[in-house]
Amino acid sequence: MSARTFLSVGLVGPDRSGAIAAVTQQLFRLGANIESLEEQVARGKFRMSLLASWSTHHLHDKQVRAELEKVARHLRMHLTLRLASGTNRRRRIGILVSKETHAAESILRSWKSGSLKADPVLIAGNHPHLAKMAHRYRLPFQKIDYRDRTKAETALQAHLEKAEVDLVVLARFMKILSPDFVWHWKNRILNIHPSLLPAFPGASAYRQAYDKGVKIVGVTAHFVTPDLDQGPILCQDALRIRPNEPLESIVTRGQKLESSCLLRALKLCLSRQLDVHWGRVHGV
Repeated sequence: MSARTFLSVGLVGPDRSGAIAAVTQQLFRLGANIESLEEQVARGKFRMSLLASWSTHHLHDKQVRAELEKVARHLRMHLTLRLASGTNRRRRIGILVSKETHAAESILRSWKSGSLKADPVLIAGNHPHLAKMAHRYRLPFQKIDYRDRTKAETALQAHLEKAEVDLVVLARFMKILSPDFVWHWKNRILNIHPSLLPAFPGASAYRQAYDKGVKIVGVTAHFVTPDLDQGPILCQDALRIRPNEPLESIVTRGQKLESSCLLRALKLCLSRQLDVHWGRVHGV
């Protein structure tokens, strides 16, 4: 079987008749095979995620980009394109952070030790707290001002595209991403949540579990979707609560579990043996 090159296409903008046909017909003219396509229309907003492939020798990168950008301009929509040449290509990771270091440090230590078969290329955060950590690993850090989410995500998208990021990892990034942003990164954003989802979604999961008096708490690594903490689950882990254990101890032990679970989920994604179908992850 000949090697194939895959192109991920994201399109977001005002709903317009014929948008899907315009993109797919152009790809057909460019010799592409459509591997998968998902679209959604809500409140006048159109969102589409598409995966196309070519025989590696038949893909003309610059021509494809130019033609699809022309279609996007005609439709007045925002286009994102990401190329993955083949299974041997080391993928590029963007890490989003807020103030907590444990999840990001776990990924970066694994990278430095050589056990992570990918390359972090950008760290971005809505606080400047982790800039020193990024510089310690000689990685660029981008401070994203989230007082205006639309402007923030426009800037974040630009940074990720410039760095040619393939996968985005939310390493305890404490901001909710908009549906528009998520659609550009369908099944390419990983998150770690301090709860055995679907229980205790949202913020303060450890506090919720503590207040409910649960005997087992856990963590969940999942893909991000527009529905808060409802994305396909990659892996989970749990720990038993000790008699009269204070909340601070639960949080400390839970954070260690978060770090290991997120790293395990990232390595599963890098294995390229996953398939997401009907909201569930297969092959793990």
